[in-house]
Parts: sequence; C-alpha cells; structure tokens
Amino acid sequence: MAAEHTIDALGQFKLTTALGPIGASVHFTQSNLMMLIAGALTISLLYFGMRPRAVVPGRLQAAAELAYKFIHDMCIAQIGEEGKRFFPFVFTLFFFVLMGNLLGLLPYSFTYTSHIAVTAGLAVTVIVLVTIVALVIHGTHFFGYFFPPGAPKLLAPIIVPVEIISYLSRPVSLSIRLFANMVAGHVMFEVFASFTVMLAASASLGFLGDVIAIGPILLNVILVGFELLVACLQAYVFAILTCIYLHDAVHLH
Repeated sequence: MAAEHTIDALGQFKLTTALGPIGASVHFTQSNLMMLIAGALTISLLYFGMRPRAVVPGRLQAAAELAYKFIHDMCIAQIGEEGKRFFPFVFTLFFFVLMGNLLGLLPYSFTYTSHIAVTAGLAVTVIVLVTIVALVIHGTHFFGYFFPPGAPKLLAPIIVPVEIISYLSRPVSLSIRLFANMVAGHVMFEVFASFTVMLAASASLGFLGDVIAIGPILLNVILVGFELLVACLQAYVFAILTCIYLHDAVHLH
C-alpha cells in the first residue's frame, strides 16, 4: 500500500523551545530567537553599512542610507516636522516587522509576525504611545477628538461611542492585518510544497507524477516573489499607519 501523506499546514506555527535546557528553563522559544536575530541583523546593517562613511557609498552603505532616508522622509511627510522626534520609534518598528517577515521565508526559520500575540503587542504599543502623545500635547482637549467640532450636541450619545470604538479598533486592524497576511502566505507555501512532494513521490503516477509536480514548483516560485512583496508591503503599511495615527495625536485632527 502507498504511504498516506498528510498536510499539517498550521504545524509550522507551533512554538518550540530553543537553546536546549537553557531555553526550556526560561521558556525561550524559536520566536524569541528570531527576534534577537532580527535585531542583530538590523543593528549590523546600520553599523557596518555606515562605518565606511564613504563619499561614494558601497552597496551596504547605500542600503543603510536608503533605509534611514526612507523612514525619515516618511515620518516628516506624514507627521510634519514633529515627526523627527518619532523617527527612532517608527524606524525600529518598521525593521522589526520587516525582518520578521523576511526571515520567516528562509528554510527552517520561524515567522514571529505570524503570531497574533506579537502583532497585537506591537499594535497596542502603538496605540498607547499615540494616546500618551496626544494627552501630553493637548491635555484634556484630546477628548474633543471623539466629538467633532460643529456636530450637533444632541447626536453626542451616538457620535462619541462610535468615535471611541473607531479609535480602539485601530490596534485590532493593525494586528490582524499583519498576522493574517503572514499566516495565509505560509499556509499556501506549505500546501503547494506538500502537493509537489506528494506528486513526485507517487509510485502509481511514475514519470507522469514528476511532470505534473512541475506545476506546483513553478507556483511556489511565484509565491516566493509574492511573499517577498507582501513582507515589505506589510512592514510599510504598519509603519505608515503608525505615522498617520501619530499625526492625528500631534495635530488632533
């Protein structure tokens, strides 16, 4: 009888202990390990990229300068001149998400942005920061954000709850958008890669199975390119929405 093949598309998201007994004693998982690697890679890019300080930059220096300028210009364009103060936060957030998305595409790696606990933690951090900034700058006037100027006061019982719900839904949409995109992409990878292996290993189909398996292989190659695009796009969306929320906090509109 031919061996039965099963597809466990969600098994790749299971957390396991990393670093052996040491990791087990502190509940250190492969997700935590990938976060440390992501941070180390980002710091290495900036340090080794900017260390030459050449007038005509090399590839690594050009990449570091481009990354710095891209996020810096985004903060200024979306928030205004006040955006310079929030540049370190947005830069860190962008690269934390980007590295998590990209590292997860490597074999035997792990995508920590595929866990709702991670994306929700980032989103809550953003909304808490935005609220603190708004309160520090505007004080109690911040609460006027939930009732637009000029609106009929009789509609306050309807408008205020709607605005509050809309405000509190920001971290929900931020976290679910990133989490859902990462999970969906990796599940597709798992499914089509499994189809490829199952077709190629099918003894009943023989050479025909190898030929048919070319289709899923080509589709997986296309999915790799698509996932690279999604990885960069989701980091950008997360960062630019953070800038937009900070703009609302700073300018209160």
